[in-house]
Amino acid sequence: MSSSSKVSLILFLYVFMSVLISALAGNFYRDFDILFGDRRAVIRNGGQFLTLSLDKASGSGIRSKKEYLFGRIDMQIKLVNGNSAGTVTTYYLSSQGPTHDEVDFEFLGNLAGKPYILSTNVYSQGKGNREQQFHLWFDPTKNFHTYSIIWSPRKIILMVDNIPIRVFNNLESIGVPFPKSQPMRIYSTIWNADDWATRGPGGEPIKTDWSKAPFTAFYRNFNVDACIASSSVCHHKFTNYPLDPKAWNKLRWVQKNFMIYNYCTDLKRFSQGLPPECKQSRFL
Repeated sequence: MSSSSKVSLILFLYVFMSVLISALAGNFYRDFDILFGDRRAVIRNGGQFLTLSLDKASGSGIRSKKEYLFGRIDMQIKLVNGNSAGTVTTYYLSSQGPTHDEVDFEFLGNLAGKPYILSTNVYSQGKGNREQQFHLWFDPTKNFHTYSIIWSPRKIILMVDNIPIRVFNNLESIGVPFPKSQPMRIYSTIWNADDWATRGPGGEPIKTDWSKAPFTAFYRNFNVDACIASSSVCHHKFTNYPLDPKAWNKLRWVQKNFMIYNYCTDLKRFSQGLPPECKQSRFL
């Protein structure tokens, strides 16, 4: 084969792989519906980029067209900059109904210069109250960062930039319900929660400053490697997602240095006794 033919072949393979990767990557046009907010939810760049905005009239949100049962979902998000107090930006999985399952990332805005609070929660059979909250080790408004939900029948892992921050184990053996039978859709929203989301020095909520509206969060590089609930075919790799010792060390680092609330240590809230899962593992 001549050198020119080799070059042509390499270029062809490069273009082919680029097209294939693009076709397999997540696409907001293809994979999501606008849930609410109309023009406040804007998809650009052929489905590769999303903005969700909040103004005094309404927030906005999207929901995946498909339901999933186990897998990994990644989303890159850049949060509302400046004075975001009162706003909540979310990225989560949820099923429907009064006994729904849910896995939450909720980003609670704050006054300019004050850190966001990342609030996480896991609902199973309609019961939540499993909040863990963190400050992040970076400013989430300056650049995009990757937030991941890994869901298997054995555990749920929440990750930030591929660093685990929380593990919720399947402890059905001691009577703790675990999300494993209800397919869930992917949601992302922004909305006003100034009645509770931000607390001032005296403990009172800080009201949203509507003169700063619209408040806008940015999304890109959505990716799903998960079982589609309507399909009879599912990969065996979703039965478990083991963490190696290095990942467990990172989890300990995050929980030691950046966790600001853990429901498993809230004796005032659970005066009648901590939930049973709290006695089984530090990393929930």
